[in-house]
Amino acid sequence: MTHDKRPQIAPVTSRAEEADMDVDLGGFLSQNGTYDYDKDYEYKPDDESEGSQAVLIPLLYSAVMVVGQLGNVLLLVILIQKRRSWSISDIFILHLGVADALLLATLPLRAVQAAEHGWRFGTELCKISGAIFNINFYCGIFLLACISVDRCLSIVHNTQLFTHNKPATAHLSCLFAWFISLILTIPDWIFLTVVTEDKGTVCRNDYSQSVTNGRLLSRLRHHTLGLLLPAAVLIFCCVRVLLRLQQRSKSSHKQTAFMVLLPLVVVFFLCWVPYNITLIVDTFRNGPKEPLDGSLKTALMVTAALGCVHACLRPLLYFGLCDNFRKRTVALLTCTTDESQGSLCELGVGEEARPDQSQEAVEEMKPMTSVEQQVQSPQC
Repeated sequence: MTHDKRPQIAPVTSRAEEADMDVDLGGFLSQNGTYDYDKDYEYKPDDESEGSQAVLIPLLYSAVMVVGQLGNVLLLVILIQKRRSWSISDIFILHLGVADALLLATLPLRAVQAAEHGWRFGTELCKISGAIFNINFYCGIFLLACISVDRCLSIVHNTQLFTHNKPATAHLSCLFAWFISLILTIPDWIFLTVVTEDKGTVCRNDYSQSVTNGRLLSRLRHHTLGLLLPAAVLIFCCVRVLLRLQQRSKSSHKQTAFMVLLPLVVVFFLCWVPYNITLIVDTFRNGPKEPLDGSLKTALMVTAALGCVHACLRPLLYFGLCDNFRKRTVALLTCTTDESQGSLCELGVGEEARPDQSQEAVEEMKPMTSVEQQVQSPQC
């Protein structure tokens, strides 16, 4: 038995096979840099939100325009029919209806802008549309403040700011509210223009060519004279009237009239306060030359649409709260005659000092007459 003592020879591999077996780690190990997510990763927003806005916002504007114009046209027609017997409340309702009708007339322009993501109507219509939007807000809050001041003076102090014998005072007050509203919209006529942005053209205020702090001064004018001061007057008068009415055990005509005014004030604030809060955030967040970011731009669009909704809610409130307006509306739609007297909507402006005083006088005279009868009865 023989043993093979020849040395074991390892298998021979070719250089090509050795090259295939080598692993090149140099490329992987040489990647020592960090990945910059801010520069290398670009976030592309989902177009679904913009697509939904392009559908929902125009639909909202269209519904508001149709319902609001029908209600305000009906309101103005009824007021024209009873123009010979206008009360002080009817005068204020007339001016509020005209302001709402003007705003509703500009809603098709806003609907097209929201649908096409751009303004297509030129600079002139941009200025007119934006100015009417603010005029409606200013005129609405100023007229409500006038009515609330009259109610506060009548209920708390037993005096009146407006009287039925002098309707010219009410007309002058309404015209003065229109004049102040026009004065406050002067910056809109100056700075509103069509601005080209990344995704198209928009109608907004452009302060890039204005003087230093022009944007801040314009916004402060809006927030103080247009919002804070009239709102403070409204809230103060409403609180004083509510506290006064709580002290009265019996219901009165004044209390009924104020309960009609109060929902109008509450709905006005619910519709307009969100837009003004968003505008305040924009004032202190973005500079005059900086474009709006996506979230703030969307918030301004939605809250502005909510403010426009108020123009169609006011006739609905009249129909639900005011018996005379409801009766005249039904009579107009059914082509019948209505002989209801008094104001179209009992806001109580300039009319309620006498009924309550006479009622209180009757209540005070009742115990006196009973005593006199007791005294005179033995003599009979």
